[in-house]
Amino acid sequence: MSAQTLSEKMISKNHMGINIASVTVGVGILTFPRALAKATSGFDGWISVVISGLVALLIGWLLAKLAARFPRQTFFEYTAIIASKPVAYALTLLVCLYTMLFVSFEIRAIGNIAKQYLFYNTPVEMITLSFLLVVQYAVAGSRIAMLRLNLLFLPVVLVVIFFVLVFTTQLLEIQNIRPYFSSSWKSLLEGSKAVGLSYSGFEIILFYTILMRNPKEGPRAMVLGLFIPVLLYVTIYIFVIGVFSAEVAKNLTYPTIDLAKEVEIPGGFFERVESMFFTIWIMTIFNTCVMWLDITILNLTSMFRKVKKMVWILALSPIIYFVAMLPQNLVDFFAFADAITYFGMIIVYLCPICLLMIAIMRGVKGHE
Repeated sequence: MSAQTLSEKMISKNHMGINIASVTVGVGILTFPRALAKATSGFDGWISVVISGLVALLIGWLLAKLAARFPRQTFFEYTAIIASKPVAYALTLLVCLYTMLFVSFEIRAIGNIAKQYLFYNTPVEMITLSFLLVVQYAVAGSRIAMLRLNLLFLPVVLVVIFFVLVFTTQLLEIQNIRPYFSSSWKSLLEGSKAVGLSYSGFEIILFYTILMRNPKEGPRAMVLGLFIPVLLYVTIYIFVIGVFSAEVAKNLTYPTIDLAKEVEIPGGFFERVESMFFTIWIMTIFNTCVMWLDITILNLTSMFRKVKKMVWILALSPIIYFVAMLPQNLVDFFAFADAITYFGMIIVYLCPICLLMIAIMRGVKGHE
């Protein structure tokens, strides 16, 4: 079999945009309407979604600019150029901690939701472990092949969401979305904060720009990648509030899945649409977990080049599984999610933006 050319091992701007959209549309989309309804107490939560999306776009654009400034260099390498090697080691290890925590959160979310909607009698520990083993298998393979799965899976997920929304249109009630524009700016900003976790993921641009054919197109890929989740979140929130009302939505654990449960297909030839919806959704969460674990391995191998990829996978997986099992209930689980969000804001948002400012002031650039 002939070896791949360099071009075949690279990804395009559109492919990077799809990767960003896929990793962003993860577990957060299943829960954000509840948090948003609690914060805004009304239909105006869509404004918070847009505000949060614009903030994410600005941060993502800055991260893409940083990565594009140092093409063909890993996060560890260009951090060492900007701020010295000791700082690069410390920051990259913190990034690895963040990405590992995110994998733990995602696989535990799979365990919780799958037990609630699909596997009633299966222990959550076994569901989580089984999913982690599949993620391990994917990460052990080709990185480009793994990223190209998003080209296959994301369109399927979007089609299923469209299908669910079309069949819930008849359930919309105008009185549920009234009154309009009644929320204060304080509550809208609180809502933007609440939906923040749902946008986590676009920071993969820091690590995968090295695989782009033209790294300078990273900022445009970011715009494409975040446009899809923003449009999707606004639409889903409007439907959730229109069908359930804000008062009901704030008491639902997974409002998006409950929205799928309301679907009634004429003729009754297919029931339990939420099971199909979640089964399809597993594909997106799977890709999200695979990319986060792969980024962990990518950063570790950039620092410790003598340690093989498979060694890291086998060494980290038990730790990831142990952390995933720490939350004892849903309250602990959502507190865990909030802690990851705040930690990520410092490590993969604030610190890289500071690195970009330092690089600009010092006039530091990488070379092709």
